[in-house]
Amino acid sequence: MNRSEREQQMPNQQPNDQTTESLSGTTRRSMIKGALAASAGLLAAGSAQAFDKNTVVPKVKGRIKQSLVHWCYKQYWGVEEMAKLAASMGIPSIELIAPEHWPTLKKHGLTCAIAGSHGFRIGPNNPENWGQLKESLSERIEQAADFGCPSVITFTGMSGDISDEEGANNCVKFFKELMPLAEKKKVNLCLEMLNTRDDTHPMKGHPGYQGNHTEYCIDILKRVGSKRMKLLFDIYHVQIMDGDVIRRIKQHHEYIGHIHTAGNPGRAELDENQEISYPAIMRALLDVKYEGFVGQEYIPTRDALTGLQEAVTLCDV
Repeated sequence: MNRSEREQQMPNQQPNDQTTESLSGTTRRSMIKGALAASAGLLAAGSAQAFDKNTVVPKVKGRIKQSLVHWCYKQYWGVEEMAKLAASMGIPSIELIAPEHWPTLKKHGLTCAIAGSHGFRIGPNNPENWGQLKESLSERIEQAADFGCPSVITFTGMSGDISDEEGANNCVKFFKELMPLAEKKKVNLCLEMLNTRDDTHPMKGHPGYQGNHTEYCIDILKRVGSKRMKLLFDIYHVQIMDGDVIRRIKQHHEYIGHIHTAGNPGRAELDENQEISYPAIMRALLDVKYEGFVGQEYIPTRDALTGLQEAVTLCDV
């Protein structure tokens, strides 16, 4: 079945009865109220810009290693301010942030859980991109190894006129040539699966992206055959395209190298307006002994400090 046929036959995604069951209004409101009660000092700050050294924020338990995704919050806090906030909460990482800022993270005792690389539109599914991708990814793997960043992100690229089979074959060939460096440097290369259904915003969905299903990406990883080739399991994207999130975590946990969060629909906060049960998913990650990071990668729609504390508390199982 080709891509267009597959998309036409894809049913509308419904919340899975185990992983993404919409909580009742009362249950979810109670959950959020609990997060807010734990964050009374934080809420007193009143605005995203209000964080400073005197702001009171509760620290996480840390069974789930959480990370702040830089691009989501950079309009609210500078790097120094964001690093102080993460450190005060016991969050050990700010990710997808340029290497030039890594010394600031180090100053505050933080790491970068996953480093950025090339954009999602250009990928190894097209051999014309191999030269520039090998150069950029090799450089970032070297930088990550020197700093102690455990992972580097990568993408399949947009499909264009390239069939799924051809795109996968090209990705496998490229990654096989790159993995000896990643293995030598002990850095994971994490291939992200993205949704192609949401066309309302350039960061909410990615129509035309080739690696738009979990199993499609997993097949590439299996064929590459390196313990350093992993999946970036973005819960938001997986829910939209495939659903059955907890089952997929348990099925593919050995290939999962990094996790991202966001509320669905809308890629907004993890609150009562979205359908994914994040505490249940976090417990599933603990069940499979996942030891990687969980990056908070939603787009704030209200007070950023309040929404962040709610999301972090919700995932701190």
